[in-house]
Amino acid sequence: MKSILSVVDQLNWVVVIILCVTIGLAPFSPPHIIEKLSMLIKGNLIKPLDWFDLLLHGFPWIILVLKLTALLIKKI
Repeated sequence: MKSILSVVDQLNWVVVIILCVTIGLAPFSPPHIIEKLSMLIKGNLIKPLDWFDLLLHGFPWIILVLKLTALLIKKI
């Protein structure tokens, strides 16, 4: 886990935020990630394309959480 955080820590904040705003929220009305998370919670996420969409649109948010985690670990 430490090596993953060190790699993520080297990523530029601007790039991570741009990825979250573009890929993470596209299409913008409604955001695809919200729709896919709702499907996951309801148990309707069964098609392979839906899983791919969840991973594609969720990946930038995972990177953002890991980058914030790396930042907090460095502060401690």
